[in-house]
Amino acid sequence: MKTHDHHDHQGHGEAAKAAENKHADHSAETLFRKFWVSLVLTVPVVLYSDIIGKIFKWSPPGFYGSAYIPLALGSIVFFYGGWIFLVGAWREIKSRLPGMMTLIGIAISAAYLWSLYAVFAGADALFWELTTLITVMLLGHWLEMRAVSVAQGALKELSKLLPDTAETIRNGKIETVPLAELKENDILLVRPGAKIPADGAVMEGESAVNESMVTGESNPVYKNPGDQVIAGTINGDGALKIRVTNIGEKTFLAGVMRLVAEAQSSKSRLQVLSDRAAFYLTVIAVAGGVITLIAWIAAGAKVEFAVARLVAVLVIACPHALGLAVPLVASISTTKAAQNGFLVKQRLALEAGRTIDIVLFDKTGTLTKGEFGVVSVWAADNHTEDEVLQSAASLDAFSGHPVSKAIVSEAKSRRLRLQEPEKLETLKGRGVKAFIDRKEVMVGGQALLESAGVDLPGNLSGRIKDAGEKGQTVVFAIKDGAFLGAMALADIIREESRQAVGALKEMGVQSAMITGDSEDVAKWVAAELGIDEYFARVLPDQKSEKVKELQNRGLKVAMVGDGINDAPALTQADLGIAIGAGTNVAIESAGIILVRNDPRDIVKIIHLSRLTYNKMIQNLFWATGYNVVALPLAAGVLVSRGVILDPALSAVFMSLSTIIVAFNAALLRREKI
Repeated sequence: MKTHDHHDHQGHGEAAKAAENKHADHSAETLFRKFWVSLVLTVPVVLYSDIIGKIFKWSPPGFYGSAYIPLALGSIVFFYGGWIFLVGAWREIKSRLPGMMTLIGIAISAAYLWSLYAVFAGADALFWELTTLITVMLLGHWLEMRAVSVAQGALKELSKLLPDTAETIRNGKIETVPLAELKENDILLVRPGAKIPADGAVMEGESAVNESMVTGESNPVYKNPGDQVIAGTINGDGALKIRVTNIGEKTFLAGVMRLVAEAQSSKSRLQVLSDRAAFYLTVIAVAGGVITLIAWIAAGAKVEFAVARLVAVLVIACPHALGLAVPLVASISTTKAAQNGFLVKQRLALEAGRTIDIVLFDKTGTLTKGEFGVVSVWAADNHTEDEVLQSAASLDAFSGHPVSKAIVSEAKSRRLRLQEPEKLETLKGRGVKAFIDRKEVMVGGQALLESAGVDLPGNLSGRIKDAGEKGQTVVFAIKDGAFLGAMALADIIREESRQAVGALKEMGVQSAMITGDSEDVAKWVAAELGIDEYFARVLPDQKSEKVKELQNRGLKVAMVGDGINDAPALTQADLGIAIGAGTNVAIESAGIILVRNDPRDIVKIIHLSRLTYNKMIQNLFWATGYNVVALPLAAGVLVSRGVILDPALSAVFMSLSTIIVAFNAALLRREKI
C-alpha cells in the first residue's frame, strides 16, 4: 500500500474530525453549490418581502401568485440549503451532544414553522430572514471547511513526497516499477536529483541528500555506503544504489504521518475546556432563546417579533468559532512540528512545553556525540603537534579501539599522511610499539610512560594533569626513548549543545545533565556548556529518580534521552523527548520525538508550545467575546434605543467570528520557530 493511500484514509486530526462530523455527508464543493443556489433563490424572496417596501419605499411588480414567492422559494431554501443543518441537529440530539447544529436546526425550524403559520393566518412571516440566515450559514460553513482543509494541506504535502515509480536493478537490468510493487531488499538506482522512493541503506555511490522535508535541516546530508536514506528525500548530484529496508506502512514517512494524525486526534486540555464551553453555550442559548420568546410575548410584543428574537439568540450563540478555535491551531502546530524535525505523539506533550522550568539532558549521545575525539595535542620542544599525531595515528591505524580510531580520524582531518610502521607489536596493558623510519615509536597510556621511565616536560605536566582531572583520556607518544608528545581525548561535545543551552537560558529555562560518567567528566561538560546542575554516576534505572527529585522541588521537567534505556525517566518527566530517533518513530515512552540528533530542537519545541498556547487563547477570546456582547443584543435588550440584531445580521456576526478564528489560526503557519 502506498503511503499516499495510507494518508488519504487517515483521519486528518481533530479539526478535520470536527468538520467531518458536522458535515459527514457532504464536501466543501456541495456546501458551495448549496450556498450559490440558496443565494440566487434568496434574492427574489427578499425583493418580494415587505422589508424592501419599508426601507426603499419601492416594491417589485406584482402578478398573480407573487405573494406566494417567499413561501415557495423560502421552502426550497429551507429543505435544500437547510437540510444539512437539520440532519446535523438530529445526529447531535441522537448522540446526546447538542451543539452548533442543534442551535441552527432549532433556529431555522422555528423561523420556517412560524412563517408557514403566518402565511395562512395573515401575520408577518420571516421568510427573508430565514433564507438570508441559511445562505450566510452555508457560506460560513464552507469557509470553515476550506480553513480546515488548508490546515491539513501541509500534512497532505508529505504524502506527495514519494515518487510514483522506482528504478530497480533486477538480473543486471534496470526496470521501472510502480512503488506498490517494491519489496524489501530490492536494489534501487536513484539518479541525481531524483526522489528516494523507499527507506534504505546506500550500497554504492556518494551523494548529498536534501532531507529538509522530514528533518527541517536545510543543509544537505552527505551519504556514503552503509548510510541510511529516507523515502521522499531528494538525491543530490551523485547516483546512489540503495537496498530497500522499509516499504509502505513501515516507512519513516508513513510513521510520521501516522504520528501526526494520532497527535491531531488527541485532545489538549484547552480543547476539552472549549468543548465543555461549547456544550454549556448550547444549553444556555436554548434556555435563553425560550426565555426571550416567552418574555417578549408576555410583554405584549407580536409573535413574529418574539420568534425573530428567539432565532437571533440561537444563531448568535452558535459555538461555531468555539468548536474551531482550538482544533485548528492544534492541527497547524502538529503539522508545523513535523516540518521542523520533531514529531508530536501526544497533543498534551506539546501543550506541556510552555510550562517547562528545567530541561534534563542525558549526556552521552545527546549533549555529546557519544564518540571519542581529540580535544588537545601537546608536543615536546623541537617537535610539532602534527608530528605527534602522525606518529600515533601511523601505529593506531591497525587498531579498532575507539581511542585509536579517534586519533586516526584527527590525523586524517588535518590531512596528515600516515606512515607504514615496521615490526608492530602490542605491549600488553601499556600500548603499542613499532619502528617508523628506523626509529622506535611507542604509543600508550600512563602505564607506558612509567614502564619506559620517561618523565613529562615541566611545561606540559600541569596541562596534562588538568586534562586527567577533567576525566579526559590522555595518550602519550615516545620516540627513541624520549617524550614526543601527548594527546587528550574526550567524548566530543556537540556545538549544537552549546547553542541549545544558551538559547534555553535566554528563554528563562534552566538546564541540567544526567550521566553515568564520573564526577570529573560531568563537571567538565557542565562547565563547558554552562549547564546549571548535573548528576554524575547515575545508573540507567536511577534516572527516573533524578527526574522525581527535580519535580519534588516544584519544577516542571522535560527529559531528553535516546528513548531506549531512558524510557522510565521519559515517562516520569512532565515532557518526555526522545532524541536521535532517526527512522524509529515508534518510541512509546516519549511524548515528542526528534528526527535529528540536535538538542537545538528542544528550544523549538518550547517556542512552538508557547506560540500554540497564545494562539489558542486568542482564538478562545475571539470565539466567546462576541457571544457575551451580542447575545443580549439579539435578545432585544436595547430595542427601546433602536438597537436590534436581526437573525440574518446575527448569522453574519457568527460567520465573521468563525472566519476571524480560522484566519488567526492560519497566521501560526507564518511564525518562525
